[in-house]
Amino acid sequence: MGSSGIDIKVFRGSKDSGIVETSIPQPDLKGDEALVKITHSGLCGTDLHYLEADLVLGHEGVGIVQEIGPGVRHLKKGDRVGFGYVHSTCGHCLECFSGKETYCPERVMYGLGDFENGSFSSHAVWSESFLFLIPPALQSGHAAPLQCGGATVFNALEGYDTRPTERVGIIGIGGLGHLAIEFAAKMGCEVVVFSSTDSKKEEAMRLGATEFVATKDAKKLDVKPLSRLVVTTSQMPDWEPYIPILAPGAKIFPLTVSMGNFEFPQMPMITQGITVQGTVVAPRSVHMKMLDFCAMHGIKPVTQEFPLTKPGIEDALEHLTSGKMRYRGVLVAQG
Repeated sequence: MGSSGIDIKVFRGSKDSGIVETSIPQPDLKGDEALVKITHSGLCGTDLHYLEADLVLGHEGVGIVQEIGPGVRHLKKGDRVGFGYVHSTCGHCLECFSGKETYCPERVMYGLGDFENGSFSSHAVWSESFLFLIPPALQSGHAAPLQCGGATVFNALEGYDTRPTERVGIIGIGGLGHLAIEFAAKMGCEVVVFSSTDSKKEEAMRLGATEFVATKDAKKLDVKPLSRLVVTTSQMPDWEPYIPILAPGAKIFPLTVSMGNFEFPQMPMITQGITVQGTVVAPRSVHMKMLDFCAMHGIKPVTQEFPLTKPGIEDALEHLTSGKMRYRGVLVAQG
């Protein structure tokens, strides 16, 4: 066991047994590693892809630094920190040196390595370099969903130079979409929200939308041109109604993780100079800006809380898969 002499309780995926609760011994801390006692974990749609994988689930963690390794320089015991999708990178390639470490060829990301560490657990061992101090103004239950969902949305806007004079369209008002509305509104943009029906109009306007458009059965959208279109729905839309409202040079950000192909008509892309911009979670510099931005502007995810227990995780997963989640699930440690 490690210096604290504890066993770490973890919740793993499995092919046949659902969520498996087990314990692993705490390893000795090496280099810049820190032991984080998890207090809150977000539940992200990406977690659904790994429910049958033999790994510790979860990648939106917030907790308290409990122990530090011999090489830790900037954190101390008692600090409140968060961690997200990226576990580590090489630190020496062009991508790492240029602040684009999320594209490092040797990156270790959730589901692809470091299978014994995740946020569905009592503790996690994490590199200091990929832990983020949580601003005092942010509650831990609100900070957890920001570690991936918030970082992904903010990166699409901040990381690609969104200006306050722009008109930003957002398709969908779910776990990512409701955060996109808040971010774009606080950036000073005109925010046009597209949803299938009027059922979420009031909430969209409360979150900061300038305009709301119900799209069900619409063949034409009566909207002034958009410079950006952020797609947060689980499936890509029918592009035909949207093409006429995309300004020349508009950027489309398809944020939902999907294993299928992205299809878009080629001629409008050429004649209008439209860009489809792929983007993954935020690099650390943008992640830090995102947390400060949320603290400064009082941005809070809309959350539902569940206990960080096997039944609690199963209940949260049922809410997520059935579409009942409003809008981000948060698992809360029990003691």
